[in-house]
Amino acid sequence: MYRMLNMGAGVCLADDMGLGKTLQTLTLLAVWKAGGVLNDGPALLVVPATLIRNWQVEATRFTPGLRVGVLHPSAQSRHEQAMLKNGESEMLKSYDLVLTTYGMLSRQDMLHCVEFAAVIADEAQAIKNASSSRSRALRALKSSRRIALTGTPVENSMGDLWSIFDFINPGLLGKYTQFRTFVRALDNHYAPLRKLTAPFILRRLKSDKRIITDLPDKTEVKLYCSLTARQAALYTRCVEQLRKDLENEELPAIRRKGLVLAYLSRFKQICNHPAQFIGTGAYDAKASGKFARLAELVESAAARQEKMLIFTQYRELCAPLHDFLATSFGRKGLVLHGGTPVKKRAALVEDFQRENGPPFFVISLKAGGTGLNLTAANHVVHFDRWWNPAVENQASDRAYRIGQHRNVLIHKFVCTGTLEEKIDSIIDTKQNMADFILSEGAEKLLTEMSNEDLIDFVSFAHNSITAE
Repeated sequence: MYRMLNMGAGVCLADDMGLGKTLQTLTLLAVWKAGGVLNDGPALLVVPATLIRNWQVEATRFTPGLRVGVLHPSAQSRHEQAMLKNGESEMLKSYDLVLTTYGMLSRQDMLHCVEFAAVIADEAQAIKNASSSRSRALRALKSSRRIALTGTPVENSMGDLWSIFDFINPGLLGKYTQFRTFVRALDNHYAPLRKLTAPFILRRLKSDKRIITDLPDKTEVKLYCSLTARQAALYTRCVEQLRKDLENEELPAIRRKGLVLAYLSRFKQICNHPAQFIGTGAYDAKASGKFARLAELVESAAARQEKMLIFTQYRELCAPLHDFLATSFGRKGLVLHGGTPVKKRAALVEDFQRENGPPFFVISLKAGGTGLNLTAANHVVHFDRWWNPAVENQASDRAYRIGQHRNVLIHKFVCTGTLEEKIDSIIDTKQNMADFILSEGAEKLLTEMSNEDLIDFVSFAHNSITAE
């Protein structure tokens, strides 16, 4: 990293999650400080709001000589906020490193007038959409040294990779339209692209025993759940309604896409629990095949006094899951979602990490899928699937990271006979696309389905019903 940046090239530190990207970056900053690089002004680190406290703690622990400031309302006085709003950038010179969030970039115009010693983007997959306001705001920052930190440089498509490279090395991959044409011409043979990007992607994998020998094994298992009769009836009714809605031949393409996405969400809600789909709030555990399967899993974990992380993409499901698990474990647990105050999140993590701390932690995937160190758990449950392998792996690695001394079991819930089972095979396919650019692999692109294919895809197999 040091050598590449000295040569004027930006880098993407893409080490597997949990291998210390934070520590390596702090070490680089300490080296820069010793060499006088930070004398004229600080480096700027842009992070998701949930990671502010994590960076502060790690800097205090590993590089106490770095002067770290935070440009966020949660950590600033009104006077400091007013100074920034008025464009008084002199205050920044009292720091070696200043932290801000992606959300604050567009509100702090002064930052775009300052030449920083370096600009560092943590969880850089946050800028995968190159046309988003946060991505444009990040690229507009001034610095000759640019670093992207992400364990998933390719999360959904090749466009993710282009967006990151347009930040660290603008122009290397051309304009987006040129890059898209280039990728299409490769026809799934990505060696030329890998050769072009490899010098700037620094990547190590936890599975490489030459890199790390003291990390235990991670085992992924799929827990198949049957729908209850109530769930199956709702699911079938939803399929029929989708069929009718798709019969409108005059439906514009953009409306059709929105319609399909809305129905996919409804199917997922039904698979979780009828109450989530209907909105009654009556989460009777017997009405859901997933809740029944979770009860079996908890019984085994609780008997061995093992801790568990439960991820869901739905904030409204966090409380029902907590209440159900509290009964199963015989103790209350913890909950973290988008509405949890930033200042409180560090305390929740500390509480969970205690030896006698709460036995489980329910987390909304969007809010807590990155940055948290939760090695007290050795069970990770994906209650509903995000349908993105990179996002799921990030969440799983809250437990599977340096500091973990037990084997980690990843439990992925799948409702049989539903689109969840079919999507599960697509997840495995999608994983290969990211692997190919970063190592060797294959790719299969999924095109938009016809109405007939879509109905066949989501239709329910009626032999997959469990008794109420």
